[in-house]
Amino acid sequence: MNPTVGIAVILTVLQAAHCQMIKDLSACLLGQNLRVDCRYENKTSNPLTYEFSITKDNRKHIIQSTINVPENIYRSRANVTMHKNLVCLHLLSFTTSDEGIYMCELRATNDYTGNQIRNITVIKDKLEKCAGFSLLIQNTSWLLLLLLSLPLLQAVDFVSL
Repeated sequence: MNPTVGIAVILTVLQAAHCQMIKDLSACLLGQNLRVDCRYENKTSNPLTYEFSITKDNRKHIIQSTINVPENIYRSRANVTMHKNLVCLHLLSFTTSDEGIYMCELRATNDYTGNQIRNITVIKDKLEKCAGFSLLIQNTSWLLLLLLSLPLLQAVDFVSL
């Protein structure tokens, strides 16, 4: 095999093996705060870096980042939490002046495929309230959820077919 072809095949395999793929980007209101969920498929154990930004008036503003320095106007109002396969931006006191195109950018250390980027347009009047069940799932262990659901399962009358 030609050495150049062999190197190209190895790099292609490495790229597929190390990629962090963003699966979904969603936004919702939690009281007066904005929550932007960036769900990704974890294909590596390498450290993950992130950046949340907003584009408004054709200008990009960094809200929270481990890649670049966030802008002062957002730094005191924003924080990011990371759960398994989820990076979550919380923007306090969300108003119509915070409307725009929100971007989630993820990159794994030593990832040769480049950054994964997803955008979502956020307009305050069109946002739904964050679902309580999704908050419970993100902050509660599966064992506790199972234990909490047992009374519901017992209350259901299973009929034999």
